[in-house]
Amino acid sequence: MDDRFNTIAGWALFSGIVALGMSSLSSHFFLADKHERPETMGYAITGVEAAGGGAAAVVEPIANRLAKADAAKGEAVFAKCKACHSIDQGGANGIGPNLWAVNGDGIGLGRGGYAFSDALKGKGGKWDFAALDQWLTSPAAYATGTKMSFAGLASPEDRANVILYLNSKGSNLPLPAPVAAAAAGAAAPAGGAALTPAVAMVGDAAAGEKVFAKCKACHSIDQGGANGIGPNLYAIAGDAIGEGRGGYAFSDGLKAHKGNWDAATLDQWLAGPAKFAAGTKMTFAGLEDAKQRADVIAYLNSKGGKLALGAAPAPAGAAK
Repeated sequence: MDDRFNTIAGWALFSGIVALGMSSLSSHFFLADKHERPETMGYAITGVEAAGGGAAAVVEPIANRLAKADAAKGEAVFAKCKACHSIDQGGANGIGPNLWAVNGDGIGLGRGGYAFSDALKGKGGKWDFAALDQWLTSPAAYATGTKMSFAGLASPEDRANVILYLNSKGSNLPLPAPVAAAAAGAAAPAGGAALTPAVAMVGDAAAGEKVFAKCKACHSIDQGGANGIGPNLYAIAGDAIGEGRGGYAFSDGLKAHKGNWDAATLDQWLAGPAKFAAGTKMTFAGLEDAKQRADVIAYLNSKGGKLALGAAPAPAGAAK
């Protein structure tokens, strides 16, 4: 019995020595001619960008992308949406609402009584081109709590193509004019992310009047109104920058700009007064929402302004 036990123990010890030796030999083999860490570790995975990669590409304004968009390509991209949405006139709501003539329609309203989420109903406004672009980029980011489970379209071109296709299905709204490169990159918030230019869309003066309510603490706007903390703004659209206004004492930063308050300069000013004119006396932080800026510009222009702005879109259902 003892001999048998000694035999088994001997073989076990021998096996351990062999395993240890093989481990040492194999490690020397795999490290041969490999004294340094390889320049590239592992395998590249197609479609995945390495951490710390280059900066994100600058996205063209939606107006510029729409000018180059293709509705037929948009229809092809929209195929993935048909599991939840119908788009033809008279189509039924499904998991998502019917999308016939959705461009220009109220956000989270109508659509044959579709039960929109509170998050989307709370957005207000209309589905203009910029709002659709934001929504299609990431529905969850646009309206936190939305029922829309679709992650979004990462490609700016795909979004423009889909928006053009949606517009062709019952809306047929006039496309916004493309924005010049200088205007497209001019207005940016303090964080550095480019804002959508308001000049890329048609404003609604009535909506702009509501936004302007927050400006009335400093500005009058009716003809003959007095200057206050800020100047009277009657007929400001198209007027000289930092001049006139009944002798209002403008800051040197604003007076140095010269030129006139056209749509592009008004857009830049409303996006960030302090960025537009360093040292300005204007303490208002600005309007990040491009549609609100477009609406305010339309309202300012309606109060004695001289700018030739595009007409506001006709209400949904109106004769086209």
